Amino acid sequence: MDLWISTLESILQNLIRPLEWVMLFAVIGGGLYLCFHSKGYPLLKIKTAFGLLLSKEKNKGISRFQALSAVLAATVGLGNISGVAIAIHLGGPGVLVWMWVTAAIGMIIKFYSCTLAVQLREIDAEGEPLGGPMYYMSLGMKKWGKPLAIWFSLAGLFGVLPAFTANQLTLTFMNVVQPDQFVPLGDFQWRFIVGIILSIASAFVIFGGLKTIVKVTSSLVPMMVGLYFFIGIYILVVNIEGVIPAFRLIFSEAFNFKTMVTGGFWGLVILGVRRAVFSNESGVGNAPMYHGQSQSEKGTDEGLVAMLGPLLDTVLVCTITGLIVIISGAYLVENLNGIVLTLEAFRRLFFGFGDVLLLIMVFIFGISTLFTYSYYGVKCFGYLTSNRWANYYNYFYIGSIIFSALVTVEVVIGIIDLSFALMCIPNMIAILYLSKHVKKEMRERKWIA
Repeated sequence: MDLWISTLESILQNLIRPLEWVMLFAVIGGGLYLCFHSKGYPLLKIKTAFGLLLSKEKNKGISRFQALSAVLAATVGLGNISGVAIAIHLGGPGVLVWMWVTAAIGMIIKFYSCTLAVQLREIDAEGEPLGGPMYYMSLGMKKWGKPLAIWFSLAGLFGVLPAFTANQLTLTFMNVVQPDQFVPLGDFQWRFIVGIILSIASAFVIFGGLKTIVKVTSSLVPMMVGLYFFIGIYILVVNIEGVIPAFRLIFSEAFNFKTMVTGGFWGLVILGVRRAVFSNESGVGNAPMYHGQSQSEKGTDEGLVAMLGPLLDTVLVCTITGLIVIISGAYLVENLNGIVLTLEAFRRLFFGFGDVLLLIMVFIFGISTLFTYSYYGVKCFGYLTSNRWANYYNYFYIGSIIFSALVTVEVVIGIIDLSFALMCIPNMIAILYLSKHVKKEMRERKWIA
């Protein structure tokens, strides 16, 4: 078993390396082009975006608040809590700067992609909207749209699997609860049991479809984000003397150009981009699948609301997590990584039981992520086959939860990073090609000249 897992780890690492630079160029290069293309104007409309978030329209589809909640349920969670710890463990505190840079660029990418998801979408037999990258590719790009949509959807079948979430939830439970000390079944058996429980809990929601998913997530996510924010800010206020030194360390290590010659600097940049992309999914194309189902008539309204995703999940949540990990000093412990590292940081800084409190939040975050990711896969499978066959993907999805609970974090990170890179490439090509549609609507609304 161990040999099989180590072999899989090696294969995945070899596959992802050639795609790292492609993803870097696509997300950063493409995002910078879109910043220039839009004159950065969407970033000035943050206040308007918050106003639109709570407004409703009478069209069919889900509300903007429900769409954003579902997206945040997928992104705010283990990607921000565990993923940040992994990034700091591998690249040091400086990696946070490159996550912030990617997040700012990602806000522009989200604006464009989710605007397109409303502008170029289909209507199903019940009058409900069908939006997402596969639809704006096939509708907007004619000759190359269909092949790119198929490429995106095939990669999406694996990119949206709950591998990372299920793995980290299992690891969290094993490290905090330590069930083997109560019932000595063995590590593998307990992981299998946790995987079974997570799969059953997920099945109750995901087989209810889109309406059930957004109803659950729109209730859970705001409460959990608020609680995490409150506890995180409290920890930082109590340890205020460590905040300024932490920021100094972050920026000094982020711009350590002495490592440029050896490749360490660029490795740090790539790591920051990879973890930021995993954190907020900018450029990947997941968010447009929810925002494309929105009631919004104007694509740019939905685009503005979608921008709030990277702002909240990467700039806010990732920063809080990163500062806590750095101030605690837990990242310097060699054998700590992923969620175990974050748990240790919270334990050190929150009265010795912060890990237990984090466990509760992580569980709710993780469960909500398991719910929302399933819909992405359903959309991809439905596009490749037929919408009437789409829900059969959920059986594959449920099975993958058990598999993910049993393998190492290196395996699941490799699967997700590889799949996200393969989703990102066709999606960014489509966004850049179709950006003229977004610019046209911005001009019609007199946002830009």
